[in-house]
Amino acid sequence: MRSTSTFSVLFWVHSTRIDKNNSATIYARVTINKQRVSISLKHKINLNSWDSLKQKAKGSGEIARRTNYYLDETKSELIKSYRDLKTEGKVVTAELIKARYLGEDKKIYSLKDIFKYHNEKMGVKLAPKTLCHYETSQKYILEYVSSEYKREDIFLQDLNYQFVLGLESFLRSYQPRHYQGKIGNNAVMKHIQRLRRMVTLAYHMEWIERDPFVKFKPKLEKREREFLTQLELESIEKLITPIERLATVRDLFIFSCYTGISYGDIMTLNKECVIRGIDGELWLMANRNKTGTPFKIPILSKTKQLIAKYENHPRTQFDSKLMPTISNQKLNSYLKEIADLCHITKNLTFHMARHTFATTVTLTNGVPIETVSKLLGHTKLATTQIYARVVEKKISEDMNMLRHKLQNK
Repeated sequence: MRSTSTFSVLFWVHSTRIDKNNSATIYARVTINKQRVSISLKHKINLNSWDSLKQKAKGSGEIARRTNYYLDETKSELIKSYRDLKTEGKVVTAELIKARYLGEDKKIYSLKDIFKYHNEKMGVKLAPKTLCHYETSQKYILEYVSSEYKREDIFLQDLNYQFVLGLESFLRSYQPRHYQGKIGNNAVMKHIQRLRRMVTLAYHMEWIERDPFVKFKPKLEKREREFLTQLELESIEKLITPIERLATVRDLFIFSCYTGISYGDIMTLNKECVIRGIDGELWLMANRNKTGTPFKIPILSKTKQLIAKYENHPRTQFDSKLMPTISNQKLNSYLKEIADLCHITKNLTFHMARHTFATTVTLTNGVPIETVSKLLGHTKLATTQIYARVVEKKISEDMNMLRHKLQNK
């Protein structure tokens, strides 16, 4: 059975509350299903000029015309509030119509609101390092708001295409204290991508009515993943140094080159991660911090030697880890020294070890890309295929060298 509701709007003045000019405040009374509520319109009228029967100002003068126009506008907005609530499937009450008209039923959310919500609710699903990246992006975005708008926060409803373009321009010229230079193009796109994900979250929760990123297209630059050649890898393996910190960093880097395990995951490995596999050999088994995806990696001879080297080492005994613990910042700093000692001109970073495992150690030696993808803990084969393109480039270079040799003969 279809339900019906009665809805009406009328205007009245509070004649018992008259000021010294014989004026009283006009109210709107909203009635729905015999429930009613009054809304002060913050607008006064002289009692002699009010027609209580017609619910409007008397006469055709300027003041009367402005007052009656204002009342017509108010009635239209109240009717719209009622219709919108009905369309949204809400159980409509007089109080709810009042709240919608006054804008009290919907909180106006800001950037800081969505940042806080994201970090509290979505942060538990993210790896600590990923959440740290979001917090860095949030810091840069608020610095842009401070620089561009001279305030500490901005309402989500005020975000638009112009805001996004301005943020992109700001980030491209911005130089963080811990950077040696300006933020690169792909890093800029990553910061904007994180903002987009948070704003999309707000849009899905109906905190905003439109997506300010509809017209924005990210401009990522394609870059080849740098890796070490066999000769470069061997030069690091053969490096002999009396400096203990460099020797430790060398071993950690080689460990990653022959396992493909990232820095964050290596730092969490312990003896319980060394497990006898299906083939009776020792494997490293754990979950990736970044995605929670499990990885199972057979231990190669180079890896086995390093595990044995640090089995009873004071630095691993202290925290029961498989390999010595060192900060990522120090690790990459010391790798620059190792690169100099080994005459490697590439920008040597610890993550390059993972790229080297994917290319020089596995794909180049004939390991199928599907196997490499599993070893790396990738959830999509497409993520691994970028390494295959690098190997194809290497094959092309080698074949060109062969062509020249054959031609010279």
